[in-house]
Formats: sequence, C-alpha cells, structure tokens
Amino acid sequence: MPAALTYLAIMLVVIVIWFLLLKRPVYEAVLISFIILLTITGTWGHVGGYIDTGLKTSLLYSMTAFCAMSILLTKTKVIDSAIAVILALLGRVTGGAGYVSVVASSFMGALSGSGPGNVMATGSITIPAMKKSDFPAELAANIESNASYLGNMIPPSGNITAALGALTGMVAYGEGYISQAEFWIVLWGCSLWFIVQRLIMVFAFCKYYKVKPVAKEDLPDLKATIKAGWQGLLLPIIILLPFVLEYFFKSTFFTARLGKDGAKYMSSSLLIFIGGLASIYAVIIAKDKKQVTPNAIARMFADGIKTIAPAIGVCVIGYMIGAMFTDLGVTDEMLTFMEGLNMGKFGIVVFICFITCLLGMVIPGSSLVVIFGPVFITILAAKGVNPVLAAAMLPCICGVMCGITPPLGLGMYAGMSLANSDFGKTFKNNLWWVAAQFIMEIIVLMGWLPILGLH
Repeated sequence: MPAALTYLAIMLVVIVIWFLLLKRPVYEAVLISFIILLTITGTWGHVGGYIDTGLKTSLLYSMTAFCAMSILLTKTKVIDSAIAVILALLGRVTGGAGYVSVVASSFMGALSGSGPGNVMATGSITIPAMKKSDFPAELAANIESNASYLGNMIPPSGNITAALGALTGMVAYGEGYISQAEFWIVLWGCSLWFIVQRLIMVFAFCKYYKVKPVAKEDLPDLKATIKAGWQGLLLPIIILLPFVLEYFFKSTFFTARLGKDGAKYMSSSLLIFIGGLASIYAVIIAKDKKQVTPNAIARMFADGIKTIAPAIGVCVIGYMIGAMFTDLGVTDEMLTFMEGLNMGKFGIVVFICFITCLLGMVIPGSSLVVIFGPVFITILAAKGVNPVLAAAMLPCICGVMCGITPPLGLGMYAGMSLANSDFGKTFKNNLWWVAAQFIMEIIVLMGWLPILGLH
C-alpha cells in the first residue's frame, strides 16, 4: 500500500478516536495527527520549517479578518435587516420560507463562512417560518443547513483563500496565473449553480409535502424593512464591488494608473483591507451603539475567540501537514497512485468527489483543501478539467460536502437543534441533499454547465 494511504489512514484513525469517540475539538485531533506523523516519519528535525510554512502565508490574516467580521455582523444583527427584506420579497409565494432560507443563508454564508454559526444565525429566523408554513421539521433543518454551508464556497469565506493558495502555490501556475478577483468571479459562477440546485430541491419538496406560503401576519412590510435596513443591504456591495471592478478593468483602467505590477497585486491587497472596512461599516450602521463601543467590541471578540481560533488553527495545522507531505513526497506518490488507476475524465471526477465525500466525514474541509488541493488540481487538470475550475471547486467538494455529510456534518446537528427534528428522519432526508450535491459536483467539474468568469 502506498505510504500516502498509510499516512492518511493514520490521520483518519486519530481523528475518529479523538473527535468522534472522545468528543474533543477537531483542531486537537488534527494537531495530534501531525505530531504522530512527525514521529512515525522521523521528521521532527524539520518541524520548524513546517511551522514556518503554516504561519508565513499572507492568507492567514485574511481568514482571521473575515472570521472577525462575521462575529461583528452576527452580534450587531446588522444582517437581520437583509434577511427581513428577503423574507418580505419571497415569503408570500408557496414554500417561500424555504426559498428565503436558501437565499438568506447563502448571502449570510458568503459573509461569514461559518456553517454552524450561519445555521444558528439565519436559522433562528427561517426555520420557525418554515415550520409555520407546514414544512416538516426534518426538511426545515436540512434546507437551512445545506444552504448555510454554501458559504464555504462563496467568497469571501476562509476556504476560498486556501483554495487559491493551493492553485497559485503550485509551480506549474504561480501567483501571476490568476488574480484574486478573477478567481472570485469563477467561484460565484460555480456557486450560482449550487444555489439554483437547492432552490429546485425546495420547489420539489414543497410540491411533495404541499407546504404553504408564509402567513400574511408573519410577513414583514417590504417598505418598512427597506427603510429600516437599507444600510445593511450595502454590505455585499462594499465587500464585492472592488473585486468586480478589478476583474473588468484590471488590464485597462487600473494598469494605466497603477502600472502592471500594481494592477497585478491589487486584488491580494484588497483582500487584506476589505474585511476591516466591512467591519468598520458594520460598526457605523449598528443600531445599538452600546454594542460597538471599544470595550464592547473587545468583549465581543474575546467571546468569539472560540469561534475564530479552531477554524484558523485547523487551517494552520493543515498547512503544516501539507508542507510535511510535500517534503516526504507524499503528494507526488498520491498523484502517481491516482494516475495509475487509468481512469478517464469522468471516472477520475467521480472518484475524487467520492474520496472527498468520505474524507470529509471525519477530516475538516479546510484541511483537505490545504493538504490535498494541489494533488486534486493536478490530476483533474491532467484529465482535461480546467485547473481554475478544479481549484474553484475545492471549497465545494471538500468544505461544503464536509459540512453536510454526517458524522462531521455539524450543520445538520445545528439545524436539528433549532427545528427539534428527529435524528432518523433528518438523516434520511439529508441523504437526498448529499446525493444531489454529489451529482452537481460531477456535472460542474465535467464542464457540462457554463461557468461565469471561466475562460
């Protein structure tokens, strides 16, 4: 058996025992896996280099900044006004609460990138609305959790920066291969299809269960919600507009004014500042100014450190393990093994989607992106998949699938807690969503659908 599979099996065993059986945090399980692998491979002498690799990436700050931004948006309830507007617009159609859940959770997930946190934040509004419209509790839980985890593949989620790092860190491509803005456009293009897929599934389930529109007395007034929350609706523009402008005018307007090098690094510079600017804007428009005093914000981040630290820790340790695997030639061996399977394009796409689905049951999606991203991109590109599309789909096949597939599917458990749904019924209903996600991944990776921004 290839050493790559042996090391992977060790990681799986450690994570299963530490996280699933002993109920300890997943970042501890990943760290212990790293320590055990260092011992087995005798690479303790290089541990300083691995740590340096994990800590020196500039993407680390971006992940932290956007995680901090999500805490501000959630605690100050700035985003609630946007959810109210969506509810006022869509709630009056049959099954409207389900469509609201998909759109609002995708919107919120793009800003926060936290699956379970997104379920709890938006689900506290959308799940009760769905249950009042005769959605079964298990369906309401799964609609919310599956929509919330789309945030893992919609910029500016932290997994996105890891995926770009996996692509541009490869010698074959490099930093100048694609800009952050160009990559984000492709990610939005991929995400749109998965949002449509979820909307279609909501429509089908609504027909099957004969659900109703949201009751008129439960619908917020559209004019009143827009008047009260129009400032919150500007948040996506503040975050996304600079990257859209950079995508369309990089080679003309920005190159003429900043020079070739300035335009080249514009998007990576934007990524550093946008999270902070959006946070400042959230503080300015917050209704309750007592929530955004320096002391209150400090307490807010202190309380939220339990949310930020695990996610960032898993990514950093993932970078360390990835550096060790590269040093040991594990990624090359894994690549050779997969090439030796002699599969065509369709076969390798199905195989990689299946492997990431299995691994995502126990290994965090961010770790999968960091550790095996270059391998997946290389093998998919060798079989004819556009390398940019392969990289853009990493947060989907790793992060999203990890979040919705039990036993690590934390989003399902968060949705169950809000919907008070039965585990057995929720699990069975969730299998439909996992199957649809799997099929959609194959369709997109095969290039059977047009993707916005992909050349």
